[in-house]
Amino acid sequence: MHPCGKAEHISKCLELAILFEVSADKPGNVNLVVGFEGTRHEHFLASAVAAAPSFELAAERGIAFSRGEIQVSDVGVGRIIKDCAADINAWQRGGNTLIGTVILLAPIAVAAGMTPTEGEHVFEILKLRENLRLVVESTTPEDAVNVYEAIKIAKPSGLGKAPELDINDPHSVNRIVKENISLYQVFKIASEYDRVCSEWVSTYPITFDVTYPCLIKQIKKTKDLNIAIIHTFLKVLAEYSDTFIARKVGIGKAREVSLMAKKVLELGGLETSRGKESLREFDLKLRRSSNLLNPGTTADIIAAALALCVLGGYRP
Repeated sequence: MHPCGKAEHISKCLELAILFEVSADKPGNVNLVVGFEGTRHEHFLASAVAAAPSFELAAERGIAFSRGEIQVSDVGVGRIIKDCAADINAWQRGGNTLIGTVILLAPIAVAAGMTPTEGEHVFEILKLRENLRLVVESTTPEDAVNVYEAIKIAKPSGLGKAPELDINDPHSVNRIVKENISLYQVFKIASEYDRVCSEWVSTYPITFDVTYPCLIKQIKKTKDLNIAIIHTFLKVLAEYSDTFIARKVGIGKAREVSLMAKKVLELGGLETSRGKESLREFDLKLRRSSNLLNPGTTADIIAAALALCVLGGYRP
């Protein structure tokens, strides 16, 4: 594949993954039917399109590294995330839509650029994961500063106060620069309370080892992408409390939500009438608190796993 064509292909895969994720009517999330006050599906659709050029640039940087033209530390993944956040902001007025997803997908785009394709532009997922580890572990203090700025642009809710290198503390950036703290090191600190950060520093274990295999299995079993995404979402939420919920209303409430997701699955999910009714009640419970119980981090991980599916050759 021509390098420009490869980068564009990677970008399309990631954009499609975001569109798939928002189109599934997952409980408590924005979807094509229901949204939150001020944030609806059109804001996510605009965000997906706005993010695509940044994913293409990330892939181009990965290709440049694979050809020996740049060092992996020169990829500038932090700047890519920051510019992506600014582009998303410019194209929609629904607030923070994708910052967690972009933080997960930007390194995947770089890693895909580094990874050879097989046959019909299909990426070898294990090799992509090896490259992903290299990308995140080679980040710099400049990447960290840029991601702090990206988060300030996106203004995600529920940030709270971090015990160390708090984003709202003006001294944090100075300390990052002065002490030469890389983005990987910053996320290692934050991994204690943020699932997106813990995915980053552990080479995406929930994405690769749990979510991606479950999605593939559910797609084959149900022959229905919407059902596959919802069942996978419920599985991930049942097994891993959502840190977006935990930051806003506490870990106890997040664990309660996980138990409710587990119950829906135990009743059969969308494959039984009791499961369907339980899912409907679960969705209503999550939405009663506006977006306080929105499992946003789980949605970010679903988007990343969908990106792997599409990069691996899945087509609807």
